Amino acid sequence: MDEKRLGVVEARFADIIWQNEPLTSGELVKLCLSELNWKKSTTYTVLKKLSDRGIFRNEGGVVTSLISKEDFYALQSEKFVEETFEGSLPQFIAAFTKRKHLSEAEIAEIKEMIDRIGRD
Repeated sequence: MDEKRLGVVEARFADIIWQNEPLTSGELVKLCLSELNWKKSTTYTVLKKLSDRGIFRNEGGVVTSLISKEDFYALQSEKFVEETFEGSLPQFIAAFTKRKHLSEAEIAEIKEMIDRIGRD
């Protein structure tokens, strides 16, 4: 799982793929030149690195993800709670809300999520 973490620049690169997939490797090179000011070789190096880590694939010149952005960040969140709060979601929520005030709308949304989980 550790190998599926992304640095800041890797996350920007990953977002380009997630927002545009499927795309050709040539299209990815153009997007990375325009958005990250990367050379072709840099784009291919980072793509290979993230492909080797099981996040993306470049097959037949078409780049796609092996894991969705939502699933990727859900796994990262689970890992964070596991490592930092001994897997306790209530401990995480207590720590989070100690410093950040939740709006009534956010509280209602969280309650609805919990109710939905209880129904499933």
